[in-house]
Amino acid sequence: MTRAVTGTKGRADVAGAHRVVVKVGSSSLTTASGGLDADRVDALVDVLAKSRSGGEREVVLVSSGAIAAGLAPLGLRRRPKDLARQQAAASVGQGLLVARYTASFARYGVRVGQVLLTTDDTSRRAHHRNASRTLDKLLAMGALPVVNENDTVATDEIRFGDNDRLAALVAHLVRADLLVLLSDVDGLYDGDPAAPGTARIAEVAGPADIEHVKIGSAGKAGVGTGGMVTKVEAARIAAAAGIPVVLTSASQAADALAGRDTGTYFHPTGRRSADRLLWLQHASAPRGALTLDDGAVRAVVEGRKSLLPAGIAAVEGEFIAGDPVELRDTAGRAVARGLVNFDAKELPRLFGRSTRELARELGPAYEREVVHRDDLVVLHP
Repeated sequence: MTRAVTGTKGRADVAGAHRVVVKVGSSSLTTASGGLDADRVDALVDVLAKSRSGGEREVVLVSSGAIAAGLAPLGLRRRPKDLARQQAAASVGQGLLVARYTASFARYGVRVGQVLLTTDDTSRRAHHRNASRTLDKLLAMGALPVVNENDTVATDEIRFGDNDRLAALVAHLVRADLLVLLSDVDGLYDGDPAAPGTARIAEVAGPADIEHVKIGSAGKAGVGTGGMVTKVEAARIAAAAGIPVVLTSASQAADALAGRDTGTYFHPTGRRSADRLLWLQHASAPRGALTLDDGAVRAVVEGRKSLLPAGIAAVEGEFIAGDPVELRDTAGRAVARGLVNFDAKELPRLFGRSTRELARELGPAYEREVVHRDDLVVLHP
């Protein structure tokens, strides 16, 4: 049973999408014992290669499966809970995963390029530019980027946490026209898909359309770290950035890319913003916090101004210049997030002082913002 949202424009923009990001989950690529399923990989590659065969479509693949692929070769019966063994499994599995993609896409004469990312690679300005340039150049040279989180080296503090969110952010990074999220569930349902009387939600025009849906029970996706909750959150992030999203199963990938009525289609709800700010809001892990006085909160949140030393009341944490930090009001609520221009140990002597005064006393390097407005995203307008 399917329930469609009325008053929407349909999927006309899907079939014509030029640059597409496709995310596939571990459960769609691996066997129950944890090894790669060559037939499943080949089936997905068949769809993607044919989708781009006319030369009018570019595809970026965000693929889970590295940790899962490394379990069986290391004699692990299930996904380990500790980070060290996850990293070891990823180290073994990532090579197997990319080798499988390389061999499978070679059947169509398509070259693949591996791109491994952590949040540090995308929230810091220089690293973000490098990631963007690499992906753009791979696409310009006719290669198909295969993106994954760099599980081998990522720590808990610099992890995306799931590849659904990574896919949404990559879609924004490469200025994609469409994001397709593939798993073992054929769409978002208004309840448990296995329960009688539940229906697939064909289209979502905005958050209000699924407020009533118990997302946690509306389908569970496989053996990876994600589930339906992470997929809906990823769809929300991408849609808010102006990118339409189709959520469906890997077995229906061809229909999804062709714009047919399959899965759940999320309409764009916002406009594209600066790339780094989306990463800063959704992918960065704050290394510390700055408490602002009431005047500074108003300037940052309402006036969209830079944060100056005069408006800071306290500092928390150990961070260095360039790290992401939370900006809090006097009640402790995070109102914004930004990239700080000073080390934590430098800031206490700057509190409550004007930049002109600091420049006279400490030198011209101190006549600057603590967080520039171009490196700041407001969390609670």
